[in-house]
Amino acid sequence: MSQTPPTSAKPLPELSDAIRMFEAARGQIEFARQYTLELLQATPMDRWFEIPPGGVSHVAWQVGHLAVSQYGLLMFRMRGRRPEDLDLIKGRFRKTYGRGGKPPESSEGQPTAEELLDKLNRIHALASAELDELDPAELLVEIDMPYAVYPCKLGAVLFCPIHEGLHAGQIGVLRRGLGLESVR
Repeated sequence: MSQTPPTSAKPLPELSDAIRMFEAARGQIEFARQYTLELLQATPMDRWFEIPPGGVSHVAWQVGHLAVSQYGLLMFRMRGRRPEDLDLIKGRFRKTYGRGGKPPESSEGQPTAEELLDKLNRIHALASAELDELDPAELLVEIDMPYAVYPCKLGAVLFCPIHEGLHAGQIGVLRRGLGLESVR
């Protein structure tokens, strides 16, 4: 995905509209996460590191990537990096599972499927709690890419469920490549 801002960025919305969009996006974030979890629960953890024939990724990488991305979109872009974040998302983890990272070919030296799921759930809970405390006026503070629609914190929140839905789709395709039945 390109990190180049759109050439014609939309003007920022009024704060009252931003608040409504923020609340709608939070509902979409929860919907996307529940769908992702449904897919993961239907995928045996001992198969998370398998790359299907002809594939380029595996479920474990998708889960780690969603954790790193949700941290980046809903925590880092909302309030910057904090000292405790270095334990939450270590540099090696971010490099492996962040944008441009390459799925490890084996599980050796990687977090287990259980650890990846725990990190995904922990970051989601922390991000949700931080969004609960976000001053609505902060929604219109401009940020760098990635974002959707608006070049501000609201745009990062709007992008989060789109991004998760895209990767949930990839998890669905990976599951089918592993010979597993579709979930829906």
